[in-house]
Amino acid sequence: GYRNMREIIEQHMHLIENAKKAYAACGEEAVISPIRGGTDGATLSVNGLPCPNIGTGGHNCHGRYEYITAEGLDKMTEVILELVKIYSE
Repeated sequence: GYRNMREIIEQHMHLIENAKKAYAACGEEAVISPIRGGTDGATLSVNGLPCPNIGTGGHNCHGRYEYITAEGLDKMTEVILELVKIYSE
């Protein structure tokens, strides 16, 4: 079954706060939506590497018509680069 990553992430809330900062720096508002598990981030978290999912900008996840727009991909690239900047300071 799925392992719940919530209790792990709650011990490392700087990850969430910095993700919010990164989104804001890119002109976006982060939508915080705790999930149960079943993701690579959940697996990494329960194995000792706290790793919240920050989204992809994609649509129709896990479906036949899953996609991401070029604009969404560009925006998520900005967010990732901003996170690197935050953690490198």
